[in-house]
Amino acid sequence: MLIQKLIWFGLLFKGGEIMTKRSGTAGDRPFWENVKINSTEFMIYYTQLLELRISMFEWKNIPDTMDERYLELCLYSDGRAIVFEDPVIGIVNMRVAAGGTLDIYNNPTMRTAYASNNYNAVLSDKESVLVYNNRLRSATLPLIEEYARKLYELDRIIEVNAKAQKTPILISCDEKQRLTMKNLYMKYEGNEPFIFGDKNISTTPIKVISTGAPYVAEQIQMLKTQIWNEALTRLGISNISLVKKERFLKDEVSRNQGSIVASRYSSLLARRKAADQINAMFPKYFEKAPLEVNFREDYQSIIGGVDTLTESDYDYKELLQNE
Repeated sequence: MLIQKLIWFGLLFKGGEIMTKRSGTAGDRPFWENVKINSTEFMIYYTQLLELRISMFEWKNIPDTMDERYLELCLYSDGRAIVFEDPVIGIVNMRVAAGGTLDIYNNPTMRTAYASNNYNAVLSDKESVLVYNNRLRSATLPLIEEYARKLYELDRIIEVNAKAQKTPILISCDEKQRLTMKNLYMKYEGNEPFIFGDKNISTTPIKVISTGAPYVAEQIQMLKTQIWNEALTRLGISNISLVKKERFLKDEVSRNQGSIVASRYSSLLARRKAADQINAMFPKYFEKAPLEVNFREDYQSIIGGVDTLTESDYDYKELLQNE
């Protein structure tokens, strides 16, 4: 709900004034239909990128009392979460508000774990572990919001440009005929095979001005693909961010992989450090096997326990050729 409210506020706030349904500039039904479409398009990309982000990491040997999905959601939105032992439930993970004094490395010594059901617990660094989203301890939410905005705007540009090929005109008419022209245009937009008008329509001077809108949807689609791949690279997800008609060279994909690996390791190292601390602080929960964090198999190839990208991630017979 908060995200949708922000979207509506961002779309409706213009010129220092909030446009409302009663205002003259935003009272038309098409305007509000487009607001709804804009919001829907944004949420489509936002939720898709969010799904990819919270599914990237695999927490192995995690206890049943912990929730991997909620842990990743907390890291995504807040940049941090906390793991501690509840006297009734056992080891759990929750959202956290850091406070109190800081140690020499700026780590908070006091933390408050809390949940939506009003559960809260004040903890020290001796009985809890903070899990961070990355080495900067920042959230991923702003990144995904920004790329979702870029992608939805390009989608809307493509739609408008494609429609402009069907109706690249401006209609000039007498004010008395304005409603008539709007009704006729609605029939035209609705792909009606026959459009009927009264006898007066031929006597009223009507001018049609061609806008000459060029077809650029294909170029915008290429740009959208580049933006999408850029988002995946920022998240550390394998992709081919090079867009060209000829085949890719093997070293070109290898260089692209370098950016992907660099992006993913900050998040992975922060989680692995937390996993080591959790294993050390709560050993009784991991007697059979220690808690581990890796990228999921679909995102990577694991050789000797090292996260890497190899030629098997791509079908080089199809995509690559040697110089």
